[in-house]
Amino acid sequence: MGGRSGRSDRARKGTGVTTTALPLVRGKLTQNAPLAPLVWFKSGGTADWLFEPKDVADLQDFLAGLAPDVPVMALGLGSNLIVRDGGVPGVVIRLGKAFAKVERVDAVTLNCGGGASGILVSSTARDNGIAGLEFLRSIPGTVGGFVRMNGGAYGREVKDILIDCDVVIRSGEIVTLPLSELGYTYRHSDLVDGCIVVAARFRGEPGDADAIQTEMDRISAAREASQPLRSKTGGSTFKNPDGGKAWELVDKAGCRGLAMGGAQVSEKHTNFLINTGTATSAEIEGLGDEVRRRVKDHSGVDLEWEIKRIGRP
Repeated sequence: MGGRSGRSDRARKGTGVTTTALPLVRGKLTQNAPLAPLVWFKSGGTADWLFEPKDVADLQDFLAGLAPDVPVMALGLGSNLIVRDGGVPGVVIRLGKAFAKVERVDAVTLNCGGGASGILVSSTARDNGIAGLEFLRSIPGTVGGFVRMNGGAYGREVKDILIDCDVVIRSGEIVTLPLSELGYTYRHSDLVDGCIVVAARFRGEPGDADAIQTEMDRISAAREASQPLRSKTGGSTFKNPDGGKAWELVDKAGCRGLAMGGAQVSEKHTNFLINTGTATSAEIEGLGDEVRRRVKDHSGVDLEWEIKRIGRP
């Protein structure tokens, strides 16, 4: 069954979630939605339900009317994600164009929708002479995703620019959380599962548009030179341990080019896994676990996943 705005009694097999148990929506609600086309690895199963809300009020009404035991997760650009082959239970929420607006608030502040890309945010900052947000050019995700995980690159993190964010919580209520309440650490926030970041305010500093563009070009060139951006990948696989670099540990453990089925450790950057063609998510995740085992054996370091793994095996 595809998009719907009415009700039906047909059940989704194996989930216990019927369409009569789902609220009416004004956006698009799709059953058994393939997620592989929506994630960078191009692998994995389906979402029991994929909800693309029309606007914030549609999202609020949906969550308020949804049974509290139904799992909910947000999906941005799918760059930092392994969707397991058995699919994702409950509802996956994807914020579309209505959530992708970026507007200037004052001389150094932008109000950014949760579905806006890092490229759009950094480009809008440039156009308005706001410096300090250039690093977002290199984060392949949306505002909702990198606010949730304190995304960062090239020496800066979201915590360095965030003022506050608007979050729709599981009850459907919208709350504004200041930076101080997000509990940011390296690639982590205290935002609970099931809440959706729908907007955020970022503050930079006055800057020259040409100088900002030059810095964005430098960052873009550095990424192109060092990362396998033209492969089916998921971005940085493991978090950098204290005082170390994940890619160096992976390389020293002899994992450069290591393969499992269609999954491979990138030859170009060893903290990237790639899908060489028809890899399953199980192969990609299994390769990551094998890399972690070899690094532990070689250096004694327990590498932590940076990529999120979701769904049923």
